[in-house]
Amino acid sequence: MTSAPWLIHFFESTDGSVPAIQFLDAVPTAVVAEFEAILDAVAEAPPPAFSGGGKWEVMHGEMSGFYEARVQHSGTNYRLFCVLERDATDLGGSSIVVIDGLSKPRRTAARPKEYRRAIGLLGEFRVSRRVVR
Repeated sequence: MTSAPWLIHFFESTDGSVPAIQFLDAVPTAVVAEFEAILDAVAEAPPPAFSGGGKWEVMHGEMSGFYEARVQHSGTNYRLFCVLERDATDLGGSSIVVIDGLSKPRRTAARPKEYRRAIGLLGEFRVSRRVVR
C-alpha cells in the first residue's frame, strides 16, 4: 500500500511576506531547482519514510521540531527550515511547511539570530496557520 504524497506549502507571515520564498528568490537558480527536487522527493516518500542522505535532516537542540533541506553550491551551504504537519485538515492534509531559509559559507555555523528568526516564524505559523501553496 502506498501513501499519498504530502502537500508542500510555504508559511505566509501575517504581514503578507513569505520568508522562504523571499530566500529562494535570492539564491542561484540551480539551488532552487535542487531544493524543489528534495522537497518533491520527501513529499513523495512520504516524510516519515524518507531517508535523508544528507539532503533532508532532522534538527536538534533549539531547532528541535524542524527538518532542514540542505544544498551545497559554489562554496555555500543553503538551508530550508521545514516542519511536518501530519493530517492537517486546515492545510488540506499531511503537509511539509517551509518556514524560512539561510545561506552560510561551508564549514561555518549558522548565526544564532538566524535560528531565532526561524523559531519565531514557526511560532507565528502555529498561531496563524497561514500558508501559500
